[in-house]
Amino acid sequence: MRYETIRNITLPRIGFGTWKLGGASGPDPSQEGRWLAALRSALELGYTHFDTSEKYADGYAEELLGRAIREAGSAREDLFITSKVWPNHLRFDDVLKACAGSLRRLNTEYLDLYLIHWPTELVPLKETFRALNRLVSEGKVRHIGVSNFTLRLLKQAQNLAETPLLTNQVPYSVYERTYVKNGVLAYCQQNDILLTAYSPVEGGRLRLKQALQSVADRLHATPYQVALAWLIAQPCVITIPMSLDPKHQAENLAAADLTLSPSDIEQLYLL
Repeated sequence: MRYETIRNITLPRIGFGTWKLGGASGPDPSQEGRWLAALRSALELGYTHFDTSEKYADGYAEELLGRAIREAGSAREDLFITSKVWPNHLRFDDVLKACAGSLRRLNTEYLDLYLIHWPTELVPLKETFRALNRLVSEGKVRHIGVSNFTLRLLKQAQNLAETPLLTNQVPYSVYERTYVKNGVLAYCQQNDILLTAYSPVEGGRLRLKQALQSVADRLHATPYQVALAWLIAQPCVITIPMSLDPKHQAENLAAADLTLSPSDIEQLYLL
């Protein structure tokens, strides 16, 4: 596994996302065994960064993650847990309550990272950050960040945070380049902010163009592994793929050890 270190914080370049784990818009306890098996497998394989949200399966994903960690006997200090607050909870008191709910469901005393899941114009960003700063000062959250923020909003958030922003979590893949074109990636790299790429293989629906396949063939890897390796070869970029299949989980994790040549990186950048 390769790691990214920023401001003396070290994170694995490939973590484990939990979107759709536990259900889609709401919880699906009928498949509880399947969800827990996927999380147990990820922990056994060596994943240590887990990304979740109060919104995922209406909090059920957090519950499942907390249970899986407890049952696996994993040491809390060996894990990095990220969660997020949904836009309808961005008022000061609501942020504090939302965080308390996430801590309870995850069965942990603190979050390593807490993010604003999506920005909203309905609540002043200053009010939300007043709550996030409070959570850091109280030790309930160690680091704060944002998700789906444009460059303008990212700069505003940076000015409001009393501690350095750790990340902006955005969609990014070999084909999805919105946050490259809008300047967010470059700004993150220039300001020691991680860009956490979600949907890095587009939900397993990655278009398998010949350039991607040819690099995969040469490296004896899958195109999905190459797509992940391309992302994390870039400074300040980490990613959080998700799979319920232990085989695919292992492949995703192993992608961190692939070494792409400069020509590979350039070739894929032109896709």
